[in-house]
Amino acid sequence: MFTSLEQVNHFFRDRKNYGIKPGLDRMYQLLESQNNPQDKIKAIHIAGTNGKGSTLTYIKEAFIQNNYTVGVFTSPSLTGITGHIYINDKPIGAESFLTYLNKLLPTIERLDTKKMYPTEFEIITVIAFMYFAESVDIALIECGMGGREDATNCISPILSIITNIAMDHAYFLGDTIEKIAYHKAGIIKDQIPTVVGKVDSASLEIIVKEAASKNSTIYQYSQEYKASKIMIQQNSQSFQWEYNDFSLPITINMKGRHQIENASTALMAIHQLIDAGFSLDWVKVQKAFQLAKLEGRFERLMEQPSIIVDGAHNPAGMNAFLQTVQSEYGDREKILIFAGFRDKELKQMILEAIPYFQTVFLTTFDSPRAEEADELGRQLQANNVKINSNWKELVEKVVLSDKESNSAYFFAGSLHFIGLVRSLINSANGDKLSQYM
Repeated sequence: MFTSLEQVNHFFRDRKNYGIKPGLDRMYQLLESQNNPQDKIKAIHIAGTNGKGSTLTYIKEAFIQNNYTVGVFTSPSLTGITGHIYINDKPIGAESFLTYLNKLLPTIERLDTKKMYPTEFEIITVIAFMYFAESVDIALIECGMGGREDATNCISPILSIITNIAMDHAYFLGDTIEKIAYHKAGIIKDQIPTVVGKVDSASLEIIVKEAASKNSTIYQYSQEYKASKIMIQQNSQSFQWEYNDFSLPITINMKGRHQIENASTALMAIHQLIDAGFSLDWVKVQKAFQLAKLEGRFERLMEQPSIIVDGAHNPAGMNAFLQTVQSEYGDREKILIFAGFRDKELKQMILEAIPYFQTVFLTTFDSPRAEEADELGRQLQANNVKINSNWKELVEKVVLSDKESNSAYFFAGSLHFIGLVRSLINSANGDKLSQYM
């Protein structure tokens, strides 16, 4: 029996040796032991290589502004194990987390004896379903990896969303866009509508085929719905969202052209949910989209010096990040501090980033998956690339000590790394965020 989150963290650290194991057999047994809480939730299921968190955030804010109680399950967490599970922006409390985990423990132990070994992600996913089944009007469930064999794919959603598709997690999902699209399309369900963001033609073909086999109606970006009259201001972006004869002016404060696409996809989802019977006022939706913000996604943590963090952890994410860097900080001296997981296309990402920055620091962090800075540096030949394996030293001696220059500092890479950086910098600013370094 667990009595503290410290015990839980130790328990999960030990289970990391079992690795990532796609498949749903363990999930179904865990859920069955708790009387299938996933079946008691009105859920929206969201898959995609990038944009899941932003799309989810827009939808969440719209429902909160309309006085709904909204559950959110997201990954990875920037604030420890309870940071995966929220109700109306409040993370699950330690006592509740421990209560649900202790209820699950006998089943976990039984599966362990069969050498089935439920993973940390599977266990936390089940806890989220147990928590939401008791207290939310609607739950927004973000896939962890892929979709078809992801632990979240035990739900029967009222709407599926696929934001976009690009190369990522190739070791698990496959080494082509088509193979990855096949996994993402696995969240499409029988006679449940599917909203699709901006995807390439090869991916769309696979999504359409899956949807046809499930009799699922597709609503695709730039086909059934679109964004027009786009205007980029200094601190915001505005556009006209259009679907059939319906048109709505929208302003968002999240940075980057890709956020217009994410917001448009979220609006299509909201329109479908209104058609399904939810009561949402469009004026409140407009307000919600303007308020929406997402930690760790082109997030500015300080003004002097300018510090921005972004979880650009795959090539497509890096491309979106760099376009936003150029449009927002084109005339400034720019310094990048980067660290990522070794199973990502790190060399490709850094090579793409090098021309945008005067200096690129490669660093690393405490994780068995983190690439060593020296190893990554050996793969690159560029005069503006420097190596410092101590990311905390970079933050404290290079970034936070620079109070006078006009330089802009960008931290990018693994969201786990971004979480650590956020915690340290916000702590230095006096923000008492949870410490989990």
